[in-house]
Amino acid sequence: MPPRLRLFFLVFTAALFLIPAVSLVSELTRRSDIWWTPRTMIVPLGESKDRVEIYARGRLVDSLIQAGTLRIVRDGDTTVVRTSDIGLRFNNWDRVRGDRTPRLLIYAAMCGVLAVIFFMILTGRLAYRGEIDPAARQQR
Repeated sequence: MPPRLRLFFLVFTAALFLIPAVSLVSELTRRSDIWWTPRTMIVPLGESKDRVEIYARGRLVDSLIQAGTLRIVRDGDTTVVRTSDIGLRFNNWDRVRGDRTPRLLIYAAMCGVLAVIFFMILTGRLAYRGEIDPAARQQR
């Protein structure tokens, strides 16, 4: 393979390698605490019944609040907890992790294939065969 053509393919392959490599690195170095429900979007206790139940000493917290037995003591002052006082934040990491695995595998496979092609070009394993003249092909 002519040196200029080899250099072109090396640079082209390296540039193509950077696309999945950058995506793979950014995905693996992403913060793990970003999957929680934001504090500004806390879900009230009444709206979260289809996703979570909270128990205190074996009793449902919602029933404790309705009975008025759940209290907060702050600076010697005791107040009854209301349903509106409780909010929940959910960690959605398990859902995101399941969606993320196939994408990471595709990025890793692309990096591997492009690395093999890069090293094949670099070591000259891809032989350059010049075009054969059609007349010369008929003589064979």
